[in-house]
Amino acid sequence: MPPKHDKDLPHVNEEIRVPNVRVVSGSGEALGILSIIEARERATLEGLDLVEVAPNADPPVCRIMDYGKFKYEKSKKQKEAKKKQHVSHLKEIKMHPKIEGHDYQFKMDHARKFLFRGDRVKATVVFRGREIAHLDFGKGLLQRFETAIADLCNVEFSCKMEGRNMISMFVPDKAKIKEFTRKLDQERRRQEQELKRDSAVASVEQPQKVQQ
Repeated sequence: MPPKHDKDLPHVNEEIRVPNVRVVSGSGEALGILSIIEARERATLEGLDLVEVAPNADPPVCRIMDYGKFKYEKSKKQKEAKKKQHVSHLKEIKMHPKIEGHDYQFKMDHARKFLFRGDRVKATVVFRGREIAHLDFGKGLLQRFETAIADLCNVEFSCKMEGRNMISMFVPDKAKIKEFTRKLDQERRRQEQELKRDSAVASVEQPQKVQQ
């Protein structure tokens, strides 16, 4: 019994089971409609394969090519495309109700960085000992955190208790991130224009040397 054909791959050589095919040479030349036997013989004479590239055409279109090389290049392109795709991860930011200002800023900056690159963020307030009696501190902290990153994300859920922890979950919003990036670019261009203008003004205002 012949091996089962992979539906993601084209039919090749003996796998092509139609009486006639439209053939394109390896150089792209249209050879017209040939019987499947003639088409296979033509490919064999060139030391190449007959590959079905348009099975739904009438008749199906086949191309004479090096199938091994074709599969290698296709696999290489798929791997490169996969590398470019960002796989979303869940990043957790842990805080305490009495977190100091610089620590809060550090963690908030990290959350923004994670959201900007497409990761979900789990913000967790950890209550230790008697801190659990002051849940309002944790709620206020998470609400403040939510406001600080609202321009990059949406809220999946907010201020949910899990044991001794209070949690909010945030998911990146592509539209918001795109708008944030646009504003960053505008600000960068504005600063560059101001720098050029200031440099031009300074050049004009610079006193000329008095000739002796």
